[in-house]
Amino acid sequence: MAEIAPLHALRFDDQELPLVVAPPYDVLGPAERAAFAARSEHNVVHLDLPLGDGDAKYANAAATLAAWRKQGVLRRDDRGTYVRYEQTFAPPGGGAAITRRGFFALVRAEPYEARVVLPHERTLSGPKEDRYKLFCATATALSPVFLLYRDPSGDVARALDDTGPTLRWTSEDGIEHAMARITDQAEIHTIAEALRDEPLLIADGHHRYETTLRYGAAIDAERAEQGLPPAPNGAHKFVLAFLANADDPGLVVFPTHRLVSAIPSFDRAAMLEGVRSLFTVTATRADDVSALVAELAAAGQLRPSVAAVFPDGEAAILTLRADADVDGHPVLGGRAEVLRRTDCVLLHAGILEPVLGLTAEAQAKQTNLAYFKVAADAVRELHTHAGAQVLFLMNGTPVADVRRSCEAGEVMPQKSTFFYPKVPTGVVMHALDPNDTVNRG
Repeated sequence: MAEIAPLHALRFDDQELPLVVAPPYDVLGPAERAAFAARSEHNVVHLDLPLGDGDAKYANAAATLAAWRKQGVLRRDDRGTYVRYEQTFAPPGGGAAITRRGFFALVRAEPYEARVVLPHERTLSGPKEDRYKLFCATATALSPVFLLYRDPSGDVARALDDTGPTLRWTSEDGIEHAMARITDQAEIHTIAEALRDEPLLIADGHHRYETTLRYGAAIDAERAEQGLPPAPNGAHKFVLAFLANADDPGLVVFPTHRLVSAIPSFDRAAMLEGVRSLFTVTATRADDVSALVAELAAAGQLRPSVAAVFPDGEAAILTLRADADVDGHPVLGGRAEVLRRTDCVLLHAGILEPVLGLTAEAQAKQTNLAYFKVAADAVRELHTHAGAQVLFLMNGTPVADVRRSCEAGEVMPQKSTFFYPKVPTGVVMHALDPNDTVNRG
C-alpha cells in the first residue's frame, strides 16, 4: 500500500526560485555546475554538488545548509502541503510544446520486495555512496525522486485541477515552470486515498530512492543502540518525491543513444553479420541526422529497431526479424517476455553482449560506452572521437513498456529511459528528522 503524505517543505523564498534551482546532480558537469553556482550564492548546487577535497565536500554542504537555515535563506513550512508543479517545454530536437504536470509530496520508502515502489533499472554503487554521505552530512533530501502513478478514477487529476498555479517563471533553457501549494485537507486526503492501492514506479532517481532506504535503516539502528524508541513515522522513513501520472500524454520518454568505442576486436562487417540472426539489416546513410531519426522511428512503428551509424557516414537500420527466435536466444531467452522485444534490451542483450563482447558487467561500468541525449550531438562525437567505432541511435521506450517491466519484476539496462525535462533540485527539500512525525493526508 503506497503511503503518500503532505510535505513540510524546507524551501527558498518563492521569488528566489528562478535563481536557486538547478538540474539534478547527475546531469551536471563541472562547467554546468559552475554556471549555476554563479547565478546565486544560494543556488542549490552549493548543497547538492558541494566543493571540497574528498569527503570534506560533504561537511561543506552541511555547514552551508546550517548557515542558510540560520540566516532564513531556507525556511521549513509549518503546514503540510502537496506542491503542484508543471513544466511546459519543447521536445529535444523540436516539436510542439508539451506540458507535464504532477506534484511534490512525501512517500513512505518501502523496500522493493514489498512491491509498493518498483524500480525499472539497475543502479551503480558509486553514486549511491556519494548520495549516502551527503544524506548523512546534511540529514536532508535535497533532490526528489521522480515517481509515476496511475489514476484510473481521475480523482488525482481533479484535485490537481482545483489548484491553479500561483507562481510562474521561465528558466534560461526556455522551460516554463508553474507551481502552487495544495493546502485543502479534503484534496490532500483525496489524493492520498486515490493512490493508496496503486504501485508507484521510479522514473528517475533510483540512486536517491535506495539511499533513502539505507539512510532510514541506519537511523533506526542508531536509535536502537542509544535506547531510543522506534520512530516508524519519522521523517527519515519518507522519500521526497515528485509524482506524475504515467498515463498523462504530457509524460513522454525520449531516447538515450549509445556510442561504442575502443573495442580491440571490433569489425564492422563481422558485427553486421553477427546481428542477422535477430535483425534485418537495411543499409542507409547518416548524412541527414533528422532524416535518419525519422527513418528509425518509422521502422520502430513496425517492430523494435535501432540504427547503427559508423564514422564514415554509413548506417544501417536494424529491425527485429519477424521470425527471430528471441525465446531461444542464449541471452535474451532468460529475460521476461515484456523485455525480449524492448529496443534497449535487444541492443544490450542481443548485440552489445553476444556480438560485440561487452559483458553485462562492462555495460554496467560503462566500459567502451558513452551516452547521449541528442542524436546530433552523438553523431558529432562519433565523427570527432578518435576511438569511436559505432553509434546506436535509439527510439524512446514507451512508458507502458516501462510499467509492464516493473510489474513483471524486471529491470531494464541503465539509461533505458530519458524522462525530459529533469525535475529540478531546489523547488522543495525535505529534512530527514526522525523526531519529526509525518502525518498522512
